[in-house]
Amino acid sequence: MDQTQLDQTQRNFHAHSGDVRAFLQLTQSMKGSLFDVKTPIYISRCPGRLDLMGGNDDYSGGMVFETTIAEATFFAAQPRNDRRFILQNPSVRSMGWQERIEFNLEDISSENGVLDIKEVRNWINRDPQQNWIATLVGNLYYLKKEYPQLIKNGLNMLLDSNIPLGKGVSSSAALEVAVMKACAAAYGIQTSGVELAVQTQWVENAIAQSASGVMDQFAVIMGDVDSFTPMLCQPCIPFPLVHLPAELKIWGIDSDVRHSVAGIAYEAARAATFMGYQLICELENLPVTRDESGVLARYTDPRWDGYLARISPSLFRQKYENVLPDQILGEQFRKTHPLHFDPYTPIRAGVIYSVRNCTRYAVEENQRVQLFFELLNASHVPLTDRTLNLLGELMYGAHVGYSDCGLGSPETDLIVNLVQAKQGQDLFGAKITGGGAGGTVAILGRDTTEGHQAFAAVVNEYKRQSGKVPYIFSGSSQGADAFGILVA
Repeated sequence: MDQTQLDQTQRNFHAHSGDVRAFLQLTQSMKGSLFDVKTPIYISRCPGRLDLMGGNDDYSGGMVFETTIAEATFFAAQPRNDRRFILQNPSVRSMGWQERIEFNLEDISSENGVLDIKEVRNWINRDPQQNWIATLVGNLYYLKKEYPQLIKNGLNMLLDSNIPLGKGVSSSAALEVAVMKACAAAYGIQTSGVELAVQTQWVENAIAQSASGVMDQFAVIMGDVDSFTPMLCQPCIPFPLVHLPAELKIWGIDSDVRHSVAGIAYEAARAATFMGYQLICELENLPVTRDESGVLARYTDPRWDGYLARISPSLFRQKYENVLPDQILGEQFRKTHPLHFDPYTPIRAGVIYSVRNCTRYAVEENQRVQLFFELLNASHVPLTDRTLNLLGELMYGAHVGYSDCGLGSPETDLIVNLVQAKQGQDLFGAKITGGGAGGTVAILGRDTTEGHQAFAAVVNEYKRQSGKVPYIFSGSSQGADAFGILVA
């Protein structure tokens, strides 16, 4: 290890001595078995994220405002001198999944390039015990597709994560980013920032077939300790990090209701949003065309460039809201609209879509997040109760918007109601996060004795009323780019 690598290692140890040291020890213990003793090992670390605002408007071009969590995924990759890939993942043992998986470069590529994407998906999904590797294989497929001359050998790989699954804190994005960053480094490829976010978003959409926006990937890549990552998703326009004021505290309470962006509620809300966009474009006689110039294909128009978030709330209320159907059956929409303006969600015949509410959410949430960003970024320290109450009200409004889209749940509603009951006790706002339909509730409060006591009371009352023992998220950590690559 040279001096530059040693300096980077020391910085990362200073920031996260516990989890970094534990993974390095695990990596060292596998030298001679999984890893070759003499060949360098490239290690990345990527945290999950907590969605403070904007978690369901990234695909409609809205602003998002995220922070990292302390929990993270580690990935180690070491070049081999043959075409085999060997992956070890001890963390899936408790779930009954296959923890050691082997495959070859020929499983994703041919002499003429990569295999057809459908063929690769079928190969991944052939065994339910190992289809959790979809995003990992997707990253390797993407690298082979884009850098065919560099990807000629296999890798030894080790994965470990302490991010709880199904909690709505982007365990999938953390996995995608950690894998892509370490594997790219092992092949001598540099990738970071917006480029890395878009690459891994492609993997989730095209290979894992999960219709995610770019918010999650961007947040876990660009985040840092006690900071927020504002971004306008058009498609990925970053703003400078906003530091969390010292007197504030962000918590997450897991509702213990499993969340998935591949779930039907999220899919239906997203599809309904694009249905609303399509109907508005028809009303305005706007030509809509498919744009394949970026990593991900999308539909655009000459007025809003395909982004509902560019429509102002006042214009929406005045001109479009009452024209849109409240609900429409998928079969009915398909009869008149054989082309759907979202390449990543289907219109299902038997599903009822809440077109008006989902379209309104996309328009209004963007404004809520922009206001939240300006209030927090422009306020003088210390923040006044008036400003904090305004921030809290924006969170509560976002939470109601989720319910309007069919993305709420009784458990997350209960947590938010319990926080509202503590208003005036240094708790100011709460909302469901990410794709909704369960998962985690984000809470904004003061980092005071009263605030911590009020938060503890919310947790205890949720335990009593729900009978669940929630996972608590507290604290943040470096994003994947701030952490960098360690070479062991």
